[in-house]
Amino acid sequence: MEKIPLTRAGFEKLEAELKHLKTVERPAIISAISEAREHGDLSENAEYHSAKEKQSFIEGRIKELEGVISLAEVIDPSKLGGTIKFGATVELVDEDTDEEKTYQIVGEYEADIENGKLNIKSPLARALIGKDVGDSVEVRTPGGDRAYEILKISFL
Repeated sequence: MEKIPLTRAGFEKLEAELKHLKTVERPAIISAISEAREHGDLSENAEYHSAKEKQSFIEGRIKELEGVISLAEVIDPSKLGGTIKFGATVELVDEDTDEEKTYQIVGEYEADIENGKLNIKSPLARALIGKDVGDSVEVRTPGGDRAYEILKISFL
């Protein structure tokens, strides 16, 4: 199977979520199911069905996280340098609007565009890989074609 690249922070966040699901959420939902069972007829018991549905979601997420963690390849960006690659923090300027943006290129399981974490599989990240300061990239995004100039690359 293919390794899943993660930063140390992303890996620790997934481990913390897994621990929370196993130690807090799972026991709570088991308790909720047994409490709902005590209310009698299960065929018309909305609390029971809701709790079973939530249990199914939690168990599915636990399996997903265990799979990701088992295939994780933790990469320390501070040991990297040079052109843009996984883990790089990139400062860009939109050539049309002069709006500056900063993104860190991360794995898909830790991507969060609202917080500047750009999925390595996204069109923008794919266009940036291998580029250097001063280079321009053109990207086709859902909002239309965009052109960016790379202002700064750092590996924190």
